[in-house]
Parts: sequence; C-alpha cells; structure tokens
Amino acid sequence: MTIRVLLADDQALLRGTFRLLIDSCADMEVVGEAADGRQAVEAARAHRPDVVLMDIRMPGSDGLAATAEICADPELAGTRVLILTMFETEEYVAQALQVGASGFLGKYVTTDALLDGIRTVAAGEALLSPGATQALITRFLTTPASGTPLAPPERLADLTPREREVTVLAAHGKSNEEIAADLVLSVLTVRTHIQRAMTKVGARDRAQLVVIAYQNALVRPEPPAR
Repeated sequence: MTIRVLLADDQALLRGTFRLLIDSCADMEVVGEAADGRQAVEAARAHRPDVVLMDIRMPGSDGLAATAEICADPELAGTRVLILTMFETEEYVAQALQVGASGFLGKYVTTDALLDGIRTVAAGEALLSPGATQALITRFLTTPASGTPLAPPERLADLTPREREVTVLAAHGKSNEEIAADLVLSVLTVRTHIQRAMTKVGARDRAQLVVIAYQNALVRPEPPAR
C-alpha cells in the first residue's frame, strides 16, 4: 500500500525538495502541503494522510500545537506525526512525544534515513534520531513539568506479565527484533504483545506507549552517561 504523506514546513523550497524525494518512491506519495500549523491541521483533516512530516518552528500556530491537535482528533487516529527540525533539543523531543508525535528527526538526516523514518512511523513504530538520546528524553519526561500522565496507573495493571515485560524493553529503545531475541519469541509474537499493551493503556502508537511507561514509573530513567 502507498504511504500518504502531508508536508508541513514554512519553507516552500524545502517542501518542494521533500515532495520530489517522496514522490520518487514507489511506496509513498505527497497528498498535501502546509506552511503553518493551522494549515497542517486543516490539511490533515482534508486528506487523512498516513504520516505528517512536521516542522516545529513555523509562523502562527507552530508544529507542536498542530501535532497536539492532530493527535487528539479521533477522526485522525490513523495519522502519525514525524517531527523534522533543526532544533533537536531534549525539551523539543519531550514536548513532541508528550503531545503525541510518533517520531523525531533532525533536518541533517540523510535521504535514506528520512525515507526509512517515514516508513517506520507509518508502520506504527517509534522513531528517535541518534541525537535524541534515551537518557535525556526519559529524564525530561519524568519531571513534574512533563504534564498530566497520558494514562492512569490502573490501566497498566491490566497488562499481563509478558505484555509488561515487552513494554519495558520497548521503553528501553529496543526494536521488535531485539526484544524477540532477548525473550526467545518470534517477532510476530512481540508485535502482538506490543499491540495488546497499546490497546489496554490507550496508546495510539509505540511512542506513546513508551511515554506512558515512563510517566507511570513502569520504567525508571537511567542517569545520563558521563
């Protein structure tokens, strides 16, 4: 199936470059463009894309506000947001994940990394760039300023021991393949456990499942490496 992509960036030249790049791939196409956050929300509702490639800093309503609105709209439950920005700080990463973004990449990424990122997010996986280190993200997410938890603690009580185990490994940044190897399971079984855990806690995707795990202390953040 073709991955339908919406481009949200205030730079027309950059949007044009992304359009040429994405439309050159047989498995994806650009279905719309937006120059600010408000246009991004309107275009998402009009086109129902699989992935919104979203810049953070835009005039008027910015990318974070647009991401929050898109991710909170039940009519757009199938739309994932991939943040692409020059400003790859831990605060932006944490805020993006908090409002529902499924991925975060710096604009310095290679062409292949960008296209693979779109495919990863479209498949429901979480995506964080190498610069967005796990220690910094989790440390920020678990501070009091991180906001209201996305899921109440009682929802995590519904997880089976295996679902809890798989969720913890996912929160540590492990892929399905790595989790399968650690627990001696098939990748399909791991994927099923992740999906069931997401359903039980009300997470829209893997990234939100990770945020919920840290917010509810299912996983404790590790101190940053020195």
